[in-house]
Amino acid sequence: MKLTFMGAGSTVFSKNVLGDTMLCPDFHDVEIALYDIDPIRLEESYLVIDAMNKTINQGRATIKKYLGIPERKEALRGADFVVNAIQVGLYDPCTIIDFEIPKKYGLRQTIGDTLGIGGIMRGLRTIHVMKGFAEDIEEVCPNAWFLNYTNPMAILSGYMQRYTKVKTVGLCHSVQVCAPTLLNILGFDIDPSTIQTKIAGINHMAWLLEIFDKDGNDLYPEIKRRAKEKNAKEKHWDMVRFDYIEKLGYYCTESSEHNAEYNPFYIKAGRDDLIEKFNIPLDEYPRRCINQIANWQKQKEEIMNGGNIQHTRTHEYASRIMEAIWTNTPLKIGGNVLNNGCISNLPREACVEVPCLVDNNGVTPTYVGDLPIQLAAMNASNIYPQLLTIEAARTGKIENLYQAAMMDPHTGAQLSTDEIVAMCNDLVEAHTKAGYPVF
Repeated sequence: MKLTFMGAGSTVFSKNVLGDTMLCPDFHDVEIALYDIDPIRLEESYLVIDAMNKTINQGRATIKKYLGIPERKEALRGADFVVNAIQVGLYDPCTIIDFEIPKKYGLRQTIGDTLGIGGIMRGLRTIHVMKGFAEDIEEVCPNAWFLNYTNPMAILSGYMQRYTKVKTVGLCHSVQVCAPTLLNILGFDIDPSTIQTKIAGINHMAWLLEIFDKDGNDLYPEIKRRAKEKNAKEKHWDMVRFDYIEKLGYYCTESSEHNAEYNPFYIKAGRDDLIEKFNIPLDEYPRRCINQIANWQKQKEEIMNGGNIQHTRTHEYASRIMEAIWTNTPLKIGGNVLNNGCISNLPREACVEVPCLVDNNGVTPTYVGDLPIQLAAMNASNIYPQLLTIEAARTGKIENLYQAAMMDPHTGAQLSTDEIVAMCNDLVEAHTKAGYPVF
């Protein structure tokens, strides 16, 4: 089996996914192709993965590295699976651009990687690169499964699913950690492995529709009571999602700092009282990037551990999906797939996150039916900007970018149409000058 890892310079994540893969009995002799455009980060990841192979896998895997566009096609050639974890433009310059230009227009963000103007621009510049990936995959490994971890998940996966021939599923660990996180923060003394859940919606805003304990008792009544009480009594990191529970009736998969910017409710011009009330960490993603860059050398040394790199299998889906397809061992996941009626009150062309069956037939979505109307409305408010971003990538028309930003709930609530057009023009110009065009 051959696995190609795109964006292998993401050392920690590549270690997790590839370490997981090496621990699968059927993949001890896997061929791993590491691909990146940064020679330093590629070499760092190669050293980590090669050392880990020797430590946990008796050196049985074959590790090769491939640098830049001239070697991309060879990295992909003959791959059975392709894991995508690229970040086009990195923190500097692109994340800085995504945050600083909107600030000049009074638009504040927390994460900017999924929706909002930051997510829209990130999606466009990444699709610009992924078009080349798709062309190469269609030529040199047309049967490969493309496991996309890169955000904005719904925009990128949706583009690949609709406008390429690449077999694509989008993956996010927020599905696996959703219910355990909720139970933990609310102080439930319940083993998360014993609960039964149903989760569906869109990436980063999929809804915990049902949660039962091992005896079939509905946990939501007590969850709602504890969540309302906690929000009333103390400041904590998950206040937006607990407000969702009270006002919408359900919890969702991704964190409060993410969801604070997916709607018009919490980040408003001149309303710092809301920022304080809901404990919203503005500029959270740039802050994380700065800290990660500052601490990387120390973290790298800890990972290397003098070459004695150990690994315990993580909860990431990638290795389990590969194992399920390769060995025809059925697996249930939460996957990002084309809707095509799975959620019957959301657009068919949307990329949705629903339960899926994985086996040697690939990834098969399951039927969910209608979401509660208020949840479908929340999802739809995000889906249409996503679809317009995909349309902008497909057509190359800046008008579609303007429209995507206008329809974004947070952007549209803060800025006029003329301000949105001017901001988008500034962002396109800045990305182009920085060498990361969006069209």
